[in-house]
Amino acid sequence: MKKLLFGFILCFFNCKSSTELVLLANLPKQLKEVSGVEKVKGSDLLWMHNDRGSKSYVYGVNVEGDILKKVAVKEKSTDWEDLTSDEEGNLYIGDFGNNKNNRKNLVILKIKNEDLLSEKKVKAEKIEFNYPDQYEFPPKKENFFFDAEAFFYMDGYLYLFTKSDVVGQFGKTKMYKIPSTKGSHEAEFVSEFNAGTTRDYRITSASISPNKKKVALLTHNKILLFTNFSSDNFFKGDLKQIDLKHTSQKEGITFENNETLYLTDEKNKEGGGNLYIYTLKD
Repeated sequence: MKKLLFGFILCFFNCKSSTELVLLANLPKQLKEVSGVEKVKGSDLLWMHNDRGSKSYVYGVNVEGDILKKVAVKEKSTDWEDLTSDEEGNLYIGDFGNNKNNRKNLVILKIKNEDLLSEKKVKAEKIEFNYPDQYEFPPKKENFFFDAEAFFYMDGYLYLFTKSDVVGQFGKTKMYKIPSTKGSHEAEFVSEFNAGTTRDYRITSASISPNKKKVALLTHNKILLFTNFSSDNFFKGDLKQIDLKHTSQKEGITFENNETLYLTDEKNKEGGGNLYIYTLKD
């Protein structure tokens, strides 16, 4: 009841209508650095993980913020940043955080759907990859475009969106696609987009709607929503910039259905460590 009341209070002060950002729950201490959230087909839970330096667990959480399942993964976390899943309910962990732009061990871990029920440590399949246009490790500062915190699955591929650390080009993201199969792959560059110049536009998570007609890219205070695109030409579609009117270290987004999104933010001295819901307007 307290969590629900807190959500109403937040909406009263920050939302123009009940369809805007609403706080659902304060997440427990085990998820204070929550960095990824995913709604998996066939599961009533939201799956989450923590940021760099945390233990290798994925957590199944209900919308009240309670951890109902904890799955230990054998592979260590270098810098886990985002989650996605496929039509069979397999979960993918993006271990591709690359703040210094010097990593040569970028990998996506695939957890089989049945292993989300395991009481033992589970072994993940490794999807290793490299960027085709990175030649120096690290590159010069003006080419710090090879960090990433966002990806999603669609039609047998994993679409990855990079995060810029270049002054004046913070909103630039490069999109690559990688086969969702075990092995070592060279990522295929698809296209790029620049939403803006300030840090407010750095991409921290991504998701695609179940009907594949909406792509949501998250920043600390905005959702960049792409619609009316064909195939995987997401950036050629219509763009709507949704101002959440709430700034925090938001690093997780996932579609519940074609109209509703869940968001999470990390806990820091300014606040955060919460689960939110947002309903898209027509």
